[in-house]
Amino acid sequence: MRTIVVWCPDWPIVAAEIVDGYPAQEPVAVLHANRVLVASPAAREEGVRRGLRKREAQGRCPHLIVLEHDPGRDMLAFEPVLAAVEAIAAGVEALRPGACALAARGPARYYRGEADAAERIVEHIAQQCGVEAQAGIAEGTFAAGLAARAGVLVPDGETAGFLSGLSIAAIGRPNLVDLLRRLGIHTLGEFAALPGADVLDRFGFDAALAHRLAGGRDERPLAPRRTPPDLDVSETFDEPIERIDAAAFAARALAERLHDRLGAHGLACTRLAIEAMTETGEELVRTWRHDGLLSVNAVADRLRWQLEGWLRNEKRPGAITRLRLVPEGVVEHLGLQPGLWGEAGEERDRAHRAMTRVQGLLGPDAVLTAVLDGGRADQSRIRLVAWGDERAARGTEAPWPGRIPGPSPATVYPEPLPAEVVDENGEVVGVSGRLELSGTPKSLRLNGEESGIKAWAGPWPVDERWWDEEEAQRKARFQILTEDERAYLAVLRNGAWFMEALYD
Repeated sequence: MRTIVVWCPDWPIVAAEIVDGYPAQEPVAVLHANRVLVASPAAREEGVRRGLRKREAQGRCPHLIVLEHDPGRDMLAFEPVLAAVEAIAAGVEALRPGACALAARGPARYYRGEADAAERIVEHIAQQCGVEAQAGIAEGTFAAGLAARAGVLVPDGETAGFLSGLSIAAIGRPNLVDLLRRLGIHTLGEFAALPGADVLDRFGFDAALAHRLAGGRDERPLAPRRTPPDLDVSETFDEPIERIDAAAFAARALAERLHDRLGAHGLACTRLAIEAMTETGEELVRTWRHDGLLSVNAVADRLRWQLEGWLRNEKRPGAITRLRLVPEGVVEHLGLQPGLWGEAGEERDRAHRAMTRVQGLLGPDAVLTAVLDGGRADQSRIRLVAWGDERAARGTEAPWPGRIPGPSPATVYPEPLPAEVVDENGEVVGVSGRLELSGTPKSLRLNGEESGIKAWAGPWPVDERWWDEEEAQRKARFQILTEDERAYLAVLRNGAWFMEALYD
């Protein structure tokens, strides 16, 4: 199906300007999980790029305006854009805040051509909302989205050729992309050339769906089929919803009910309609589309964003008295395979739902999981992410000069423990600029106790961020084995000793 995708560049920054008044023409960066999610053109001119840590981004651009990612704010600003597109074309589906899709056939017939239809939509958005947008047309939502980013209209029948030369990163699945690159696959064309059955067998269902997308075949036979009439879920509220926190709670509960109902039929959702009834009797409807499978978290997020867009709108129609989720597109999805001795798969799935339920009650940061990251110190290699967020390690493949060789210590102290390492004269051992020790380590004083040192190794120097006067630090690390058979990872910094970790 020929599809039009409308994409608004740098939308989180544009939304921050619309809602909160931040100047989008200044160096601005929106961060998520302490990394740059999107940077304004002025920030990009200063060297700020997606994926940079906050400190590095501020180091490149000291006057950078840093904002936290707020999907609710993005959706609040995007709702008028969706309404503007709907005013001249029917069947608009939201992909995410900042992007939407619609079938090209109707607008192309009305405006006498796909190019004229795309131009008319972009002009109408600019006139009604004062927002810059780009449109792309191709076969399928995935290819049309990439075409919109490039600002091109792919001729009919040439979608596969358009996709073939694009980077494999375009499929938007970091773990799969990393694996494919290590296997020597770097473009969508190379991925699409693999046998589909082998991709499904080796990488699983979601990778098989990505394989079809890479070949420009996202509407056959994995296209959403007509669903049975009893899969929708709804909730009527005795007290109308008008607060964002109440909307978030309702979103999580409805998402879990929909997920359970679809799972009982062996189905997964790819396109979702959100319907709401207000206390004034007005009906609100918005359709969300996704190239992959909508998980519980994904459904809850889209419902929450949409509710924020409705409730925080200055022209909001009133509090919401009823919500309904309709899975307009589903595909076969059998879920996790049961274990040989008991339903291991179901238990994992139930544990996952329990974690997401806790997040629905207490917030996404209430349940965290640890991920190994890149870095020299063991503390910096541990990153806590919210349950259900992207857990891919970042920077672990890059070389880290000064990193302690393996094996890693079993216990890493959240805060290094103050200590003293003294020589045979009871003087604290120091290290010169030439890495010469002032004396031989003989004993360790830690937590009010003193233990003899049986063996030691080091020093290993670390000189970090020498270009930043405030954050620059020089230190030396040691491995110390005491006579009571305890092994420590020690660091000498600014003349003071600390124990960073314990080798159990």
